[in-house]
Amino acid sequence: MNDFLSRRDLFRVSGLIAVGLTSPRWLSSIAKADLIRQATGGKRLKDTVLVVCQLSGGNDGLNTVIPYARAEYRQLRPTLGIPEEQVLKLDDNLGLHPGLSGFAELFKQGKVAIVQGVGYPRPDRSHFSSMDIWQSGGRDTPRYGWLGRHADGELKSGKFNPVYAIGLSTDRPRALHAKDASIPCFASLTDIQSMIGDPDVERMLRQIQGPPAKEGSPERVVQQANIAAFDAMSELNKRLSQFTPAEQYGNDAFGNGFRQIAQLLATSPATRIVYFSAGGFDTHARQADAHQRLLSTFSAGVSAFQREIEKIGIADNVVVLVFSEFGRRSYENASGGTDHGAAGPMFLIGKRVKGGFHGPIPDLNDLQNGDLKFSIDFRQVYAATLDQWLGGDSKTVLGEAFTPLGVYGA
Repeated sequence: MNDFLSRRDLFRVSGLIAVGLTSPRWLSSIAKADLIRQATGGKRLKDTVLVVCQLSGGNDGLNTVIPYARAEYRQLRPTLGIPEEQVLKLDDNLGLHPGLSGFAELFKQGKVAIVQGVGYPRPDRSHFSSMDIWQSGGRDTPRYGWLGRHADGELKSGKFNPVYAIGLSTDRPRALHAKDASIPCFASLTDIQSMIGDPDVERMLRQIQGPPAKEGSPERVVQQANIAAFDAMSELNKRLSQFTPAEQYGNDAFGNGFRQIAQLLATSPATRIVYFSAGGFDTHARQADAHQRLLSTFSAGVSAFQREIEKIGIADNVVVLVFSEFGRRSYENASGGTDHGAAGPMFLIGKRVKGGFHGPIPDLNDLQNGDLKFSIDFRQVYAATLDQWLGGDSKTVLGEAFTPLGVYGA
């Protein structure tokens, strides 16, 4: 590569468009965060990790956590209901979809908390609106996301760092939008490796910072922050290449997602939040096969992830929070599927959760316009996660106090 870069070279390396003027978005993003963190002083970070797994499209909770002993379930779903002999029974009333065998084993080991009937007042069946409510933390919260607001609090307290939170997505989910804390998102870890792993690219990224600005000037401070952020990502890239997962993961959204998260957590001790999503849960028609495939790949992926983090010795500090924007209707439709609903289950997975069922079994005789009524506000789970797991301040983040649900152990 020549010392002077051509326009073609710039476009080749991930869309850089101006020598000396522009840095990649991830670099400027984490540099801003590091700049503010350094200005506020640093403290030792809390060592717990939250992995958020979003089931996009509206997962069918009734065919995931199945009230197999209730006659009403069979009446509402004469063809789509899971036959009792196929249900993975967890107690005398409830069981899991047959695709969740690995997940069922984690439950039996006390590593899964199933929170039933989760939702919010005045439910919205729109994908966009409901997901917006879940990711922001409510209808009346600021435009930033619940994890973004938490990150802002960590930044102000001096506990934030350039890789405190990372999103594995092409676009930053609203949950990670923050006012001050900049949270980088990547489509995959390969993006980091391809960007930083090329020595020509690394040299170019350092060159575009330009000659050192005047000592003490704002430009010099930004330059230093950019370089520090790049150094952090360069170090992460080196560590990523040194870790090979021991578990086998499927070549699907969940397998690839959990494999990369295991790789990230094994090599980035400063990372405390990872967010990723998998779609396909909008099962209006021919649900049976699609839901079987989705739940099977989820179960295999999260089970392999749990085994992985136990092997590398970090399982005591990692919890996976699983949610979907809404459940499905209580009854099947004419197309062999289910339409948008309201309440549904949440899952928390890890060695430090209080395993078992939380919340009452959904009452199939007391529906709201054909939907399950919610009995637990999702912000009760968020409050517990913020206060008891991440060490944050749920009242500040959520805008009001919610009683934390008792889903975390000692």
